[in-house]
Amino acid sequence: MSESATTEMADLAVDGEKKMSKKELNKLAKAAKKNEAKAAAVRMYGSYGLIQSADEKKDMEYTELRAINASLDGKEIWVRARIHATRSKGKTAFLVLRHRVHTAQLMLFVGEKLSKQMLKFVAGISKESIVDVRGLVKKVEGEGIASCTQKDAELHAVEVFVVSAAEPRLPLQIEDASRGEHDASGLSCVNLDTRLDNRVLDLRTPTAQAIFAIQAGVCRYFRNCLAARGFTEIHTPKIISAASEGGANVFQVTYFKGSAYLAQSPQLYKQMAIAGDFDRVYTIGSVFRAEDSNTHRHMTEFMGLDLEMAFKHHYHEVMLTIGETLINIFKNLQEEFDQEILTVAQQYPAEPFVFCEPALVLKFPEAIAMLRADGVEIGDEEDMSTPVEKQLGRLVKAKYNTDFYILDKFPLAVRPFYTMPDPKDGRYSNSYDMFMRGEEILSGAQRIHDAAFLTERAKHHGIALEQIQSYIDSFKYGCPPHAGGGIGLERVTMLFLGLHNIRLASLFPRDPKRITP
Repeated sequence: MSESATTEMADLAVDGEKKMSKKELNKLAKAAKKNEAKAAAVRMYGSYGLIQSADEKKDMEYTELRAINASLDGKEIWVRARIHATRSKGKTAFLVLRHRVHTAQLMLFVGEKLSKQMLKFVAGISKESIVDVRGLVKKVEGEGIASCTQKDAELHAVEVFVVSAAEPRLPLQIEDASRGEHDASGLSCVNLDTRLDNRVLDLRTPTAQAIFAIQAGVCRYFRNCLAARGFTEIHTPKIISAASEGGANVFQVTYFKGSAYLAQSPQLYKQMAIAGDFDRVYTIGSVFRAEDSNTHRHMTEFMGLDLEMAFKHHYHEVMLTIGETLINIFKNLQEEFDQEILTVAQQYPAEPFVFCEPALVLKFPEAIAMLRADGVEIGDEEDMSTPVEKQLGRLVKAKYNTDFYILDKFPLAVRPFYTMPDPKDGRYSNSYDMFMRGEEILSGAQRIHDAAFLTERAKHHGIALEQIQSYIDSFKYGCPPHAGGGIGLERVTMLFLGLHNIRLASLFPRDPKRITP
């Protein structure tokens, strides 16, 4: 109670008709002090309400949760985080705060500066709500806090305000979603469909955060490696006039008074860019496949990492460039994302990804011989099924100790119309696939760069020439020999980490049975 308030009450006691006793004065003073304390306590906790940017930025400097450690001992800081877990008993409450993959402990003790009402309010904040906390950093002695990533320091609450409240009933618990589907602990876990139905919550798990950090790294290293080699990034149309792969697995869409298709590949436009003297190009964008495949590795929309490159004498110049690019990606991921790889492996255990440098290159006939020696019945020009590809991957791993290899010289009959035939054996082609853990992640080839020959091959595949005439015409005015390939981003992520389903590596996956969220 302030001195002026005490003086004012004393004056009232003197000037009033009835003089107040000392006991009454003390009682009044205590009540006033209690009211002041209540008013002050209310200012230490509460809710911001809906933030609509009505006010200018508050004079508050925030510390990232990951930066909380013993070096900040004794310092008051502001943090913004989610309520991950709450445990309260009597006059004490323990909360776990979470921001992305990092967690820290927050403690509240009822005392002179922290009221019972504040503790009750904070303990009642629903899990997953976002809060602002002003707290005093305290060093933790001994082994530290086992349940948090920030082990050697904790926060003692001074102020707590709700930024955005979560509904009390969650469709899934983050702890449950952080366990694998075959977790041996006996505790609850979350199946894949439930994860995908509630993807926003599922993405908050440390594993999901790690997966997409690694995936962003794949894109970054792809860009950086190719930029260093003189490639130009381009952007190609996704609405096209004809099926780019010459097949039936395309999405047809209404285009004003006619029809169009969603691009199965940026292939034709990469080639046209080479004809336009870009020399070396790459693009990252959505690819659409109308395949009614409900497998662990197929989606109807995925991200393609595509590149095309003019060469001087032999398409192997391009094939080996792609192989070196992928090895560069693998090496950087293992060096820069070691903690994220470990985080994913804790929930989805897998053998570490191994590769050799330079990349192993096998000819298609060599692979057929290996398979036949292992008891597989397969023709010389027969395409490989998924189980056969996996079997070949196991054979290659056993013989060469690599999860990554290149398969060269595919049969011409199983490749798109624009693929250059092998000049020495017309049964085969100047084409290649690249594999990780026995599954294809890239398909590529030397392209036909002669308009007359391209027309002949298109007719052979039954493609309506009027729909690809502009593509054919682009090779009438001189075009360098070139090759390239298309990589599936989600497949690379899935197979590098050894995940069991590609949907875990897609932010919001699309397949024949899923078009939401």
